[in-house]
Amino acid sequence: MTTPITGGDRQNPAGIKTLAIRLEPDVHTQLTLIAQLRNSTITDEIRKALMAHIDGIKGSADLASQAESAMAEIEREAAARREAIAQLFGSDPEATKTRPARGR
Repeated sequence: MTTPITGGDRQNPAGIKTLAIRLEPDVHTQLTLIAQLRNSTITDEIRKALMAHIDGIKGSADLASQAESAMAEIEREAAARREAIAQLFGSDPEATKTRPARGR
């Protein structure tokens, strides 16, 4: 079952994804102690660590290059699908870019 986009409750607010991770016992013990000393929770400490990790990676030229390659591949796949739809239905592939989907 997926997390609802709207609604939610105190344990699982709307839009929040739940992730289970496995930690070695010593890492868990250290993390628990850090959370206690900082008057925090293990979840909050993990979130802070993940955000710091993500912020540190955002400036990576290698990651930016990989993202550009991924975007180019997405565009190639989209163009191929537009062409396939155009061939299947005899329409202009450029028109399928902006045409709204039927039945939505």
